[in-house]
Amino acid sequence: MVHNFNSGPSVLPQQVLQQASEAIINFNNIGLSILEIGHRTNWFIDVMEEARNSVKELMQLTDEYEVLFLHGGATTQFMQIPMNLLDTHETAAYCDNGIWGNKAIKEAQLFGNVNVIASSKDKNHTYINQNITVPESSKYLHITTNNTVEGTQWHSFPQTNVPIVADMSSDIFSRQLNFNQFSLIYAGAQKNMGAAGVNLLVIKKSLLGTIKRPISPIMDYQKHIDANSLLNTPPVFAVYVAMLTLRWIKQEGGLTVMEKRAEEKANLLYSTIDSLPLFECYVEKESRSKMNAVFFIKDEALQNEFLNECKANNMVGVKGYRTVGGIRVSMYNALAMESVKAFCDLAKDFNNRKG
Repeated sequence: MVHNFNSGPSVLPQQVLQQASEAIINFNNIGLSILEIGHRTNWFIDVMEEARNSVKELMQLTDEYEVLFLHGGATTQFMQIPMNLLDTHETAAYCDNGIWGNKAIKEAQLFGNVNVIASSKDKNHTYINQNITVPESSKYLHITTNNTVEGTQWHSFPQTNVPIVADMSSDIFSRQLNFNQFSLIYAGAQKNMGAAGVNLLVIKKSLLGTIKRPISPIMDYQKHIDANSLLNTPPVFAVYVAMLTLRWIKQEGGLTVMEKRAEEKANLLYSTIDSLPLFECYVEKESRSKMNAVFFIKDEALQNEFLNECKANNMVGVKGYRTVGGIRVSMYNALAMESVKAFCDLAKDFNNRKG
């Protein structure tokens, strides 16, 4: 068995992989591959509509919201959001809690003013600033709900009248939330929601139509809404895999079950690491991510040795991000508890032998 701890593209449910592989040969027994069907045929329109409706159902969204599946992944949204929401004379509030929030800040500065109201840079992004003041004049507040690189996560959200824009790429559909507290949610699919190549966007319709800047039609959210995510050829296969993954989440019991599993896996992993003298997690306990655990071996000389043992035990994707180093264990929805237990057993054995 291969234990897939990759941070993204990441582990997918076996059921989804099986169904997707069959659809590549013969989609729904129509004699054509999912890779061959037209995106404006009823075959694919049904796929798109099931995907969009599943998002609405899982998030329990009101009729104020629209759901889009777009090209470009979450990174494209770093510029598309301010392009659609922020005029040159306006100011948006941003939180800098790591590499992805920082990238979003730089992109937004090309379109308007950015007020960085919170930063965890002073402690190498090992915590989340929970107590923040959002200026009422802000056009919106942007946060990254989970930081894959640094291993931090927002566990509660600011109470503000300012629209909240949330990058949920790495923890979407992993827990129950009042999703209606956000005005815009975006997420790359390749962690909890499917295959790389498509980006989910959930947007409150009242947020649009306020800027004066002309927007290229392909970048205009309203144009995509009007076209039901079919303004141009969408990433058909990625949308299909997302639909299958959302279907799987519902079949498994929805976000209640996903959250329970996430807590069980994270609790086991962190309690194990905290109990082993060789290992250390620098992330403040109140800010630790349930999706991406980032930690280190205190003796750096042993770190590569441990990573090699992980590889020998069929554990992939455990090397930390290149700018951070260390070890990272990603525990997305489709990762089995069995894999977390296997990693913890290896860590305990390594500690006993080397400690």
